[in-house]
Amino acid sequence: MSPRLPDRIRLTEDLEISRVVTGLWQVADMERGGTPLDREKASSDLMDYARVGLDSFDMADHYGSAELIAGRLLERVRSGEAAGSNRPTVFTKWCPPPGPMTAEVVRAGVARSLDRLGIDCVDLMQFHWWTFEHLAWLDAMKGLAALQAEGRIKAIGVTNFDTDHLRVLVKHGIPVVTNQVSFSLIDRRAAEEMSAFCLATGVRLLAYGTLGGGLLSQQWLGRPEPGVGDIGDWSKMKYRRFVEAAGGWQVLQRLIAALDRVAAKYASTISNVATRWVLDHAAVAAVIVGARLGESEHRADTLKLFDLALDDDDRAELAEATGGLRRIPGDCGDEYRKPPFLTASGDLSHHLEQVPKVYAATPVDGRPDRFIVNSGSVWEPLCGFSRAVRVKDRIQVSGTTATNGAGEVVAPGDAAAQTVFILDKIAASLAALGGSLKDVVRTRIFLADVDDWEAVSRVHGRVFAGVLPANSLLEVGRLVGDYRVEIEAEAELG
Repeated sequence: MSPRLPDRIRLTEDLEISRVVTGLWQVADMERGGTPLDREKASSDLMDYARVGLDSFDMADHYGSAELIAGRLLERVRSGEAAGSNRPTVFTKWCPPPGPMTAEVVRAGVARSLDRLGIDCVDLMQFHWWTFEHLAWLDAMKGLAALQAEGRIKAIGVTNFDTDHLRVLVKHGIPVVTNQVSFSLIDRRAAEEMSAFCLATGVRLLAYGTLGGGLLSQQWLGRPEPGVGDIGDWSKMKYRRFVEAAGGWQVLQRLIAALDRVAAKYASTISNVATRWVLDHAAVAAVIVGARLGESEHRADTLKLFDLALDDDDRAELAEATGGLRRIPGDCGDEYRKPPFLTASGDLSHHLEQVPKVYAATPVDGRPDRFIVNSGSVWEPLCGFSRAVRVKDRIQVSGTTATNGAGEVVAPGDAAAQTVFILDKIAASLAALGGSLKDVVRTRIFLADVDDWEAVSRVHGRVFAGVLPANSLLEVGRLVGDYRVEIEAEAELG
């Protein structure tokens, strides 16, 4: 009997992928000693995946030599070495340091990956941005859309975007087809507002971390909690933090035991049951399963995933087992941008503090206690005002609209998306003057249509949940320009 081929799904008219994508993030971990993997041997390992239908590969510009290994695979396929198999599909990620995202910067970032892969057009280019307080992320996405129109990118995705910022992109007309996020029985955030938004807009999720870095597997069933030095690879180090945030080792053991009971019912494995649970969510296009090339492979077991179907009793048992887990804080991707920083390297505060400010503070002549910030808007010199002013320990931010650096209205017609971008601008203004959203003591919201009050208020509530400033919300006769909302803020430092 021929081996079972993986299920496939069409992301766009001309892009079809396997519903299990092989992730190459472990390449960076395997090369952290400074010695790159043997490119020929590693590409042969990828060839073995492609030959059984696991022919979709996910990588990034910072996953060690992953792009070079995939490039060698594609070269060998073009030479006819893998005759009869599908041409492998390659996803990569562009993860630039925050800064000005000019068309030239975007083009250079994409060209680097294309050169390493040895191709003229990448199947899926995914974008990661470290902090939305740096507003150039929207410029970068517009640059990627322009390169897509040129034929350099087949489809555009993002990684670790929260629901609010994914909304901004979609409502601004950026053709995003995927968002790659953490999604597992341990981390179920993606099943909430993220899935609802994706199902409403057609964006699909690429789920990683479905096995918790391998912790959701047979080898950890009944095992005592490992010591700090007992977990060596980056992936397990990362998801150990997720386990701690979710309630600890004993809670994880109860979940693994439930998975084992379901797996026994089907003569399957804990890993396949955990993966199937994620894959069954309607918003999920595919799961990403990491590979440690040349060290271990689970292709035969992975293919059995497509013969496994969970029933209502199985889902109920898993729901009961997850009932004791605490919810992972925040929305998708927040682990990279705010505490508790659930990443392999832990606290990223120092990294984020080094991100250059979007705006610069300028002292006022003759007023040593007064500084101003200007955003470059044509209206500021024309009307004689500043984006924000600091006098001693008090900062006041002018009425702010969803206008990007090019003077465009962001997400026209969508009040919630405009609110997201406005609060990012306010955060950037405060940061330039030594403050943050945590220092805000009052906000005032002006709406063009009072019917938008709830959508706007929910965004405001998510941003200021731990701050709780004084607030006023008003409907006004009209706003200047095609804006749904305008917001001003006051902050006090210290």
